[in-house]
Amino acid sequence: MKASPVNTPDIIPVNDAISLRAVDEIFVAPLYQLTLKNKAWLQQTLNWPQFVNEEADTRQTVQGNVMLHQRGYAKMYLIFHHEALIGVLSFNLIEPLNKTAYIGYWLDEDAQGQGIVSRSLQALMQHYVERGELRRFVIKCRVDNASSNALAVRNGFSLEGCLKQAEYLNGAYDDQNIYARIFSE
Repeated sequence: MKASPVNTPDIIPVNDAISLRAVDEIFVAPLYQLTLKNKAWLQQTLNWPQFVNEEADTRQTVQGNVMLHQRGYAKMYLIFHHEALIGVLSFNLIEPLNKTAYIGYWLDEDAQGQGIVSRSLQALMQHYVERGELRRFVIKCRVDNASSNALAVRNGFSLEGCLKQAEYLNGAYDDQNIYARIFSE
């Protein structure tokens, strides 16, 4: 789906080609289609895709995320590249008192390897640091997920530790690395 650029607080420009747009119900259909397109490979690293079987499932998720976004408990942004929806970048949980956000993301398989998530992540973190809302960012990923581990390191995150059998995926409990990046106030 194409989206026209609008200059609002719910759009974070990344560069001339990439923008982050706050989750909204107008994006349910294209987000559902993108999820279906990528479902097989998403299920290799994420648990939730198996539960997306119809557009109503995506609508329910979007509605919940809109509420969490508006209340500041989480922030979900859709990644647009040349005005086409290609992925999601979110703060799955925000701890306001600690100014900490837990990051989640996924990108259309066809758009990977171009640095889109890295550039988007840098812009999103900078946006919230400049607003004074957040200072610590956390990425938790399976030890076996080489791409996510590399993304964290490439973007200045430090490995803080490993949680044993902390993530249930595809019938097994996997170890999970915890990375963090802290911005000084």
